[in-house]
Amino acid sequence: MQPRSVREREAGRDPPYDSGMGASAEPIAVVVVSHESAATIDDCLARLRGAVGIAEIRVVDNGSRDGTLDIVQRHALADPRLRFVANPDNPGFAVACNQGAHDSRAPWLAFVNPDCLVEAETLSRLQAHALDAGGDVLLGADLVDEAGRRDGAARRRDPDFAAMLASRGARDLSLPVDAARPLQRVDAVSGALMLLPRTLFARIGGFDEGYRLHVEDLDLCRRVREAGAVVAVANGVRVVHVRGVSSRARPVFVEWHKHRGLARYFGRFEAPRLGIARRATVYAAIWVRFPFAALRSL
Repeated sequence: MQPRSVREREAGRDPPYDSGMGASAEPIAVVVVSHESAATIDDCLARLRGAVGIAEIRVVDNGSRDGTLDIVQRHALADPRLRFVANPDNPGFAVACNQGAHDSRAPWLAFVNPDCLVEAETLSRLQAHALDAGGDVLLGADLVDEAGRRDGAARRRDPDFAAMLASRGARDLSLPVDAARPLQRVDAVSGALMLLPRTLFARIGGFDEGYRLHVEDLDLCRRVREAGAVVAVANGVRVVHVRGVSSRARPVFVEWHKHRGLARYFGRFEAPRLGIARRATVYAAIWVRFPFAALRSL
Protein backbone atom coordinates (compact mmCIF):
# COMPACT_ATOMS: atom_id res chain seq x y z
CA MET A 1 0.00 0.00 0.00
CA GLN A 2 1.35 3.43 -0.94
CA PRO A 3 2.03 5.84 1.96
CA ARG A 4 -0.41 8.71 2.22
CA SER A 5 0.74 12.08 0.98
CA VAL A 6 1.48 14.83 3.48
CA ARG A 7 -1.56 16.74 2.25
CA GLU A 8 -3.79 13.75 3.01
CA ARG A 9 -2.20 13.30 6.42
CA GLU A 10 -2.56 16.99 7.31
CA ALA A 11 -6.30 16.86 6.56
CA GLY A 12 -6.90 14.63 9.58
CA ARG A 13 -4.33 15.96 12.00
CA ASP A 14 -4.79 17.12 15.57
CA PRO A 15 -5.65 20.71 16.61
CA PRO A 16 -2.89 23.31 16.08
CA TYR A 17 0.25 22.78 18.11
CA ASP A 18 0.54 24.75 21.35
CA SER A 19 4.02 24.65 22.86
CA GLY A 20 3.27 27.01 25.72
CA MET A 21 6.24 29.07 24.53
CA GLY A 22 4.25 32.03 23.22
CA ALA A 23 3.33 32.92 19.63
CA SER A 24 6.53 34.89 18.95
CA ALA A 25 8.78 31.93 19.81
CA GLU A 26 7.76 29.99 16.67
CA PRO A 27 8.65 26.48 17.94
CA ILE A 28 10.54 24.17 15.60
CA ALA A 29 10.17 20.42 15.07
CA VAL A 30 13.37 18.74 13.92
CA VAL A 31 13.24 15.58 11.82
CA VAL A 32 16.36 13.40 11.66
CA VAL A 33 16.42 10.40 9.31
CA SER A 34 19.06 7.86 10.34
CA HIS A 35 20.55 4.80 8.70
CA GLU A 36 23.73 3.22 10.05
CA SER A 37 24.49 6.59 11.66
CA ALA A 38 26.17 5.52 14.91
CA ALA A 39 29.36 7.42 14.06
CA THR A 40 27.72 10.87 14.24
CA ILE A 41 24.18 10.71 15.63
CA ASP A 42 25.19 10.97 19.30
CA ASP A 43 26.85 14.34 18.68
CA CYS A 44 24.05 15.42 16.35
CA LEU A 45 21.28 14.74 18.89
CA ALA A 46 23.21 16.23 21.81
CA ARG A 47 23.57 19.44 19.83
CA LEU A 48 19.90 19.49 18.79
CA ARG A 49 18.78 18.96 22.38
CA GLY A 50 20.81 21.99 23.41
CA ALA A 51 19.64 24.16 20.51
CA VAL A 52 17.42 27.24 20.88
CA GLY A 53 13.75 27.01 19.88
CA ILE A 54 13.48 23.23 19.44
CA ALA A 55 10.11 21.96 20.69
CA GLU A 56 10.19 18.46 19.18
CA ILE A 57 12.81 16.07 17.83
CA ARG A 58 11.71 13.13 15.72
CA VAL A 59 14.23 10.49 14.69
CA VAL A 60 13.08 8.10 11.96
CA ASP A 61 15.46 5.19 11.62
CA ASN A 62 15.59 3.22 8.38
CA GLY A 63 16.68 -0.25 9.42
CA SER A 64 19.99 0.51 11.18
CA ARG A 65 21.92 -2.44 12.59
CA ASP A 66 25.03 -0.64 13.83
CA GLY A 67 23.88 0.55 17.26
CA THR A 68 22.21 3.74 16.02
CA LEU A 69 18.93 2.92 17.80
CA ASP A 70 20.67 2.27 21.11
CA ILE A 71 22.07 5.80 20.97
CA VAL A 72 18.69 7.27 19.96
CA GLN A 73 16.90 5.41 22.78
CA ARG A 74 19.34 6.81 25.32
CA HIS A 75 18.61 10.35 24.16
CA ALA A 76 14.84 9.68 24.12
CA LEU A 77 14.93 8.52 27.74
CA ALA A 78 16.74 11.70 28.73
CA ASP A 79 14.59 14.18 26.78
CA PRO A 80 10.79 13.99 26.43
CA ARG A 81 10.93 16.15 23.30
CA LEU A 82 12.60 13.28 21.45
CA ARG A 83 10.58 10.40 19.99
CA PHE A 84 11.63 7.92 17.38
CA VAL A 85 10.13 5.70 14.71
CA ALA A 86 12.01 2.49 13.92
CA ASN A 87 11.29 1.30 10.39
CA PRO A 88 12.25 -2.40 10.20
CA ASP A 89 13.30 -1.94 6.57
CA ASN A 90 14.54 1.07 4.62
CA PRO A 91 11.62 2.72 2.80
CA GLY A 92 13.80 5.65 1.73
CA PHE A 93 14.74 9.13 2.84
CA ALA A 94 11.64 10.89 1.47
CA VAL A 95 9.21 8.47 3.16
CA ALA A 96 11.04 8.83 6.48
CA CYS A 97 11.06 12.63 6.29
CA ASN A 98 7.31 12.63 5.74
CA GLN A 99 6.85 10.21 8.65
CA GLY A 100 8.78 12.51 10.98
CA ALA A 101 6.87 15.57 9.82
CA HIS A 102 3.53 13.82 10.32
CA ASP A 103 4.49 12.71 13.84
CA SER A 104 5.26 16.28 14.95
CA ARG A 105 3.11 19.38 15.39
CA ALA A 106 5.29 22.49 15.72
CA PRO A 107 4.61 25.19 13.10
CA TRP A 108 8.17 25.07 11.71
CA LEU A 109 9.98 22.03 10.34
CA ALA A 110 13.72 21.46 10.13
CA PHE A 111 15.17 18.43 8.36
CA VAL A 112 18.66 17.73 9.71
CA ASN A 113 20.91 14.87 8.62
CA PRO A 114 22.49 12.84 11.43
CA ASP A 115 25.91 13.92 10.12
CA CYS A 116 25.10 17.64 10.45
CA LEU A 117 26.49 19.28 13.59
CA VAL A 118 24.45 22.37 14.39
CA GLU A 119 25.38 25.09 16.86
CA ALA A 120 23.01 26.22 19.63
CA GLU A 121 21.50 29.07 17.59
CA THR A 122 21.75 27.62 14.06
CA LEU A 123 18.05 26.85 13.58
CA SER A 124 16.76 29.89 15.46
CA ARG A 125 18.96 32.12 13.29
CA LEU A 126 17.67 30.41 10.14
CA GLN A 127 14.12 30.93 11.35
CA ALA A 128 14.78 34.62 12.03
CA HIS A 129 16.05 35.00 8.44
CA ALA A 130 12.97 33.20 7.14
CA LEU A 131 10.60 35.43 9.12
CA ASP A 132 12.43 38.54 7.92
CA ALA A 133 11.91 37.28 4.36
CA GLY A 134 8.16 36.98 4.90
CA GLY A 135 7.97 33.40 6.16
CA ASP A 136 7.05 31.70 2.88
CA VAL A 137 10.56 30.41 2.34
CA LEU A 138 12.69 27.26 2.44
CA LEU A 139 16.15 27.96 3.84
CA GLY A 140 19.44 26.13 3.83
CA ALA A 141 22.73 26.94 5.55
CA ASP A 142 26.36 27.40 4.51
CA LEU A 143 27.47 23.76 4.74
CA VAL A 144 31.16 22.98 5.20
CA ASP A 145 33.16 19.83 5.89
CA GLU A 146 35.35 19.30 8.94
CA ALA A 147 38.21 21.14 7.23
CA GLY A 148 36.00 24.16 6.46
CA ARG A 149 35.62 23.42 2.73
CA ARG A 150 32.24 24.47 1.36
CA ASP A 151 29.76 21.89 0.12
CA GLY A 152 28.73 22.72 -3.45
CA ALA A 153 25.32 21.13 -2.86
CA ALA A 154 24.38 23.96 -0.47
CA ARG A 155 23.81 26.32 -3.43
CA ARG A 156 22.61 24.79 -6.67
CA ARG A 157 20.84 25.59 -9.89
CA ASP A 158 18.29 23.29 -11.48
CA PRO A 159 19.82 20.56 -13.64
CA ASP A 160 19.45 21.03 -17.39
CA PHE A 161 19.82 17.51 -18.73
CA ALA A 162 19.80 18.50 -22.39
CA ALA A 163 22.66 20.96 -21.75
CA MET A 164 24.55 18.27 -19.84
CA LEU A 165 24.68 16.17 -23.01
CA ALA A 166 26.50 18.94 -24.84
CA SER A 167 28.80 20.24 -22.10
CA ARG A 168 30.60 18.62 -19.17
CA GLY A 169 30.56 22.00 -17.42
CA ALA A 170 26.76 21.92 -17.33
CA ARG A 171 26.95 18.92 -14.98
CA ASP A 172 28.26 21.09 -12.16
CA LEU A 173 25.16 22.48 -10.47
CA SER A 174 26.98 24.40 -7.74
CA LEU A 175 26.66 28.18 -7.54
CA PRO A 176 29.23 30.64 -6.13
CA VAL A 177 28.65 32.34 -2.80
CA ASP A 178 27.26 35.86 -3.07
CA ALA A 179 28.82 37.29 0.09
CA ALA A 180 26.97 40.58 -0.34
CA ARG A 181 23.64 38.86 0.32
CA PRO A 182 22.83 37.49 3.79
CA LEU A 183 20.05 35.54 2.08
CA GLN A 184 21.10 34.28 -1.34
CA ARG A 185 18.30 33.06 -3.56
CA VAL A 186 19.13 29.79 -5.31
CA ASP A 187 17.24 27.12 -7.22
CA ALA A 188 17.99 24.43 -4.63
CA VAL A 189 19.71 23.80 -1.31
CA SER A 190 20.99 20.56 0.18
CA GLY A 191 18.58 18.18 1.88
CA ALA A 192 21.18 17.74 4.60
CA LEU A 193 19.68 20.77 6.36
CA MET A 194 16.45 22.53 5.45
CA LEU A 195 14.06 24.74 7.41
CA LEU A 196 10.58 25.81 6.29
CA PRO A 197 7.12 26.51 7.73
CA ARG A 198 4.86 23.49 8.10
CA THR A 199 2.16 25.25 6.07
CA LEU A 200 4.49 25.45 3.06
CA PHE A 201 5.56 21.81 3.45
CA ALA A 202 1.90 20.71 3.53
CA ARG A 203 0.99 22.99 0.61
CA ILE A 204 3.39 21.25 -1.75
CA GLY A 205 2.56 17.78 -0.45
CA GLY A 206 5.86 17.16 1.36
CA PHE A 207 8.66 15.07 -0.11
CA ASP A 208 7.91 12.99 -3.20
CA GLU A 209 8.06 9.44 -1.88
CA GLY A 210 8.87 8.10 -5.34
CA TYR A 211 12.50 9.01 -4.65
CA ARG A 212 14.43 6.51 -2.53
CA LEU A 213 17.74 8.29 -1.98
CA HIS A 214 19.15 11.51 -3.51
CA VAL A 215 17.51 14.09 -5.83
CA GLU A 216 14.42 14.40 -3.58
CA ASP A 217 15.86 17.69 -2.30
CA LEU A 218 16.16 19.11 -5.84
CA ASP A 219 12.57 18.03 -6.47
CA LEU A 220 11.28 19.56 -3.22
CA CYS A 221 13.02 22.89 -3.85
CA ARG A 222 11.68 23.10 -7.39
CA ARG A 223 8.12 22.49 -6.21
CA VAL A 224 8.56 25.11 -3.46
CA ARG A 225 9.49 27.66 -6.12
CA GLU A 226 6.67 26.56 -8.41
CA ALA A 227 4.31 27.18 -5.46
CA GLY A 228 5.46 30.81 -5.38
CA ALA A 229 7.74 30.54 -2.34
CA VAL A 230 11.46 31.35 -2.06
CA VAL A 231 14.43 28.99 -1.78
CA ALA A 232 17.54 30.59 -0.31
CA VAL A 233 20.76 30.04 1.65
CA ALA A 234 21.58 31.97 4.82
CA ASN A 235 25.22 32.70 3.99
CA GLY A 236 26.11 33.70 7.54
CA VAL A 237 24.84 30.50 9.16
CA ARG A 238 27.58 27.87 8.90
CA VAL A 239 27.07 24.17 9.71
CA VAL A 240 29.58 21.34 9.66
CA HIS A 241 28.38 18.46 7.50
CA VAL A 242 30.34 15.21 7.82
CA ARG A 243 29.31 13.91 4.42
CA GLY A 244 28.52 10.38 3.36
CA VAL A 245 28.63 8.56 6.70
CA SER A 246 25.54 6.44 5.94
CA SER A 247 26.43 5.92 2.26
CA ARG A 248 29.87 4.38 2.60
CA ALA A 249 28.66 0.85 3.41
CA ARG A 250 26.60 0.45 0.19
CA PRO A 251 28.06 2.71 -2.53
CA VAL A 252 26.55 0.84 -5.51
CA PHE A 253 23.09 0.92 -3.89
CA VAL A 254 23.50 4.67 -3.39
CA GLU A 255 24.57 5.25 -7.01
CA TRP A 256 21.67 3.15 -8.32
CA HIS A 257 19.10 5.23 -6.47
CA LYS A 258 20.87 8.48 -7.34
CA HIS A 259 20.55 7.66 -11.05
CA ARG A 260 17.00 6.42 -10.59
CA GLY A 261 16.23 9.75 -8.90
CA LEU A 262 17.79 11.71 -11.76
CA ALA A 263 15.62 9.81 -14.24
CA ARG A 264 12.50 10.52 -12.16
CA TYR A 265 13.35 14.22 -11.86
CA PHE A 266 14.01 14.50 -15.60
CA GLY A 267 10.75 12.74 -16.41
CA ARG A 268 8.81 15.06 -14.13
CA PHE A 269 10.25 18.47 -15.00
CA GLU A 270 12.08 18.37 -18.34
CA ALA A 271 10.99 15.43 -20.48
CA PRO A 272 7.51 16.85 -21.28
CA ARG A 273 9.05 19.81 -23.15
CA LEU A 274 11.51 17.75 -25.23
CA GLY A 275 10.99 15.72 -28.36
CA ILE A 276 10.97 11.93 -28.26
CA ALA A 277 14.51 11.55 -29.65
CA ARG A 278 16.01 14.05 -27.18
CA ARG A 279 14.10 12.46 -24.34
CA ALA A 280 15.37 8.98 -25.20
CA THR A 281 18.94 10.29 -25.48
CA VAL A 282 18.83 11.81 -21.98
CA TYR A 283 17.39 8.65 -20.41
CA ALA A 284 20.05 6.58 -22.16
CA ALA A 285 22.81 8.91 -20.98
CA ILE A 286 21.65 8.66 -17.36
CA TRP A 287 21.73 4.86 -17.37
CA VAL A 288 24.92 4.53 -19.43
CA ARG A 289 26.64 6.63 -16.80
CA PHE A 290 25.47 4.43 -13.90
CA PRO A 291 28.00 1.53 -14.18
CA PHE A 292 30.92 3.95 -14.43
CA ALA A 293 29.71 5.91 -11.40
CA ALA A 294 29.20 2.64 -9.48
CA LEU A 295 32.75 1.49 -10.28
CA ARG A 296 34.18 4.85 -9.16
CA SER A 297 32.25 4.61 -5.88
CA LEU A 298 33.88 1.27 -5.17
